[in-house]
This record gives sequence, structure tokens and C-alpha cells, in this order.
Amino acid sequence: MMRMKCRRYLRLYRVIISQFFKIILQSRVDFFMGLFGFFFSQILGIAFLYLVFEQIPSLQGWTLDQLIFIYGFAQIPRGIDHLFTDNIWMVAWRFVVNGEFDRYMLRPMNILFQIISEKLQPDALGELLVGILLVTRSMIKGIVITDALHTVLFFVSILAGALIYTSIKTFFAALAFWLKVSGPFLQVAYETANFAKYPTEIYAKGIRFMITWVIPFAFVAYLPASFFLKAGGSPVVIGMECGIAAVFCCIAYFVFERGTHVYESAGN
Repeated sequence: MMRMKCRRYLRLYRVIISQFFKIILQSRVDFFMGLFGFFFSQILGIAFLYLVFEQIPSLQGWTLDQLIFIYGFAQIPRGIDHLFTDNIWMVAWRFVVNGEFDRYMLRPMNILFQIISEKLQPDALGELLVGILLVTRSMIKGIVITDALHTVLFFVSILAGALIYTSIKTFFAALAFWLKVSGPFLQVAYETANFAKYPTEIYAKGIRFMITWVIPFAFVAYLPASFFLKAGGSPVVIGMECGIAAVFCCIAYFVFERGTHVYESAGN
């Protein structure tokens, strides 16, 4: 039964996404402009690192090459989340307050699946491209450890990190069922991920606690990335990342489901 249900949703996903690509092909200029914009913004982030290291040769013992790897590593799960689940933002900003959420309630499909599958965000390819290039550069230069175990854990960490991003986004977007618009809260929470692109040791204790245990973006970027940079590191950090991803996923989905039961249409 579960296997048949999964096949049904995979087939539905292909159908829905194929319709979205037909729309994209009608506005190719917008696609390439968005892709270039995100790519350029990532290049500016890397340029900022170079400017910092012109003044500070070492940051809490971390070299420029190591920080570039952490930066690139952080972009991959964020890019995956951005590519596949960007439509969740619309719940926070528009769908609930405008009553547009009605159409999802009427279809005989999982509501969160409908929202996610309705749209891809091609702009995210800029994030993914920069992340992959920076990680590949680090591997070529021998900055990261690349044995069989680390290779497997690398992909596990990427997937767990993407799930953490999606879970946090879903949780704060779901608050719109009670607040009508939760976009500002989601924006603030999501932007804290930028702190995790750098070693957490450089921050005050309060910020370290927040990005590690409250909004755990440290487990998406810095903490797992540091495991791949240091010999003798414990894979427990990857296990913790997977555990946090599972817990936050369950919490986010529970809050979202509860929210759908209190949703009230805006009417006309």
C-alpha cells in the first residue's frame, strides 16, 4: 500500500513539475536573469572572505581555504532546499491571508506535497553551482578528507542539511495559519543561516546557542564541514545532524498539519 502511494506521488510530481517547466520556457530571460543574480550574490560573499583575510590572516585558527570550503559546503543544502521547496514561502506571505490556500484543501492529495511540487526555483542553481565549485576546489587542493567513509557521510550530511532548512522554513511558514502573515518571522529565522557559514567560535555565547540548538543552522554548515576538514574527527556530529533533521521535520510537519485544521478562508 505504501509503495503504491509513493509511486502515485512520484508520478504526480513529474506531471506537476512538467507543467511548471512549460511556464518557465515562456520566460527564458527571467530565468537567466535570476540565475545570474544568485550566482553574482554568491561571488560577492566569497569576495567578502578574501577582503577579511587581507586584514586577518587567520580567523580563530581557520585558514582562508578552509573557510571557503565551509562557505561552499553551506551553499549546497541551502541550494537544494531553495530549488525544491521555495514555494513554502508563499504560505508565509500570501496563500493564507489571501485565501489562496483554499485550492490545496479541495484536492485529494497531501497538502504540503501540493505546495512543494507546484514550483521549482531555478534561481537556486546559482547557489548550487557556487557550492559545488568551491567544494570541488577544496577536494582538488587536498583541503578536505576524501576517503570512502567521508564520501558517504558527505552526501548524508547534505541531505540532512537540506531537510533542516526545509523543516525550519515549514515551521515558520505554518505560523501564518494563526498569524495570517508569518513572512517577517520566517525571513529573520532563515537569514540566521548566514551566521553558520563561519566558525561559531567567533560569536558570543548567545548567538552560538541560538544557531546550534534553537535554529540549528550550525548543523547544516560549520559543524559538519569542520568534520570533513579535520583528521580524527568524530562522525557523531553527522549522526547528530541527522537526528536534528528528523526531530525538526516531525515538529514542522505536526505544526503545519495543526495549522491546516484551524485555517479559515479569507472569503471574497
